[in-house]
Amino acid sequence: MTYLTARDLPDRPAGERFRALLDSPGILQLPGAHNGQAALQARAAGFEGLYLSGAAMTASMGLPDLGIITVDEVCFFIRQIARASGLPLLVDGDTGYGEALNVMHMVRAFEEAGAGAVHIEDQLLPKKCGHLNDKKLADAHDMAAKVAAAAHARRNLVLVARTDAAASEGIDGAVARAKLYLEAGADAIFPEALTNAEMFREFARRMPGVKLLANMTEFGRTPFFTASEFEEMGYSMVIWPVSSLRVANKAQAELYAAIRRDGGTQKMVDRMQTRAELYATIGYGDYEALDASIVKTVVPQGMPQKG
Repeated sequence: MTYLTARDLPDRPAGERFRALLDSPGILQLPGAHNGQAALQARAAGFEGLYLSGAAMTASMGLPDLGIITVDEVCFFIRQIARASGLPLLVDGDTGYGEALNVMHMVRAFEEAGAGAVHIEDQLLPKKCGHLNDKKLADAHDMAAKVAAAAHARRNLVLVARTDAAASEGIDGAVARAKLYLEAGADAIFPEALTNAEMFREFARRMPGVKLLANMTEFGRTPFFTASEFEEMGYSMVIWPVSSLRVANKAQAELYAAIRRDGGTQKMVDRMQTRAELYATIGYGDYEALDASIVKTVVPQGMPQKG
């Protein structure tokens, strides 16, 4: 399979495919993929959709997750993941990169890049990871206006509204905000940084029939739950946003330490993806076969060949 031939491309927009997954039975499991290679590996493991985290994007660029990257920079990540995997992708849209018109531009740009869904949050800039303290919330009606702008601009994109209100306004505040965002056009709600099973269950109980997203990030405020446990608590989607990047970064740090210590990679080879494994993952043979078939097709028989 390559992205270069029409027969290998998805036959429906990413938003339609994401919505179909969301409406299917069971909880939609969306592991984070921070680049095209990670996306291919997640697809090979059997996942049907992916998540692109703002924290993973910025960290991979050597930057903190403070809302300082641009729409175009995010689109670079969207394009490589969507192109490599062909899977519908939920993208972290931070605070929407500005006000109503900026949000509409983000939606159009993300759709054109290949995103299937986006979530935007009700923080003020500089926004923070949802599991840190001292987050500043936007006025709920200002956030609702952003959701309405996104709904007005989208063609197929699934809109997820994230609220960080539970930490400062409690479940009552988070639920009130979520209802306002649904009225504005959100398709699903993402209650961030809930701290125990009782909070997850209570939020779901007070949002009957609403598609809900759970964030299973490591080293945060949420204890570890499995996908099936989130499903039992009433959630339709779960993300593992930065896990792939954390594992990759840890392995890279150990590699560099080994080279510095040992003067080479000889003690790390058994921990590496082999050349054959890499080529199989990226479909190297498929591209070679495609190239050979096109050359064979377009070069007329009998013409003199150079060399």
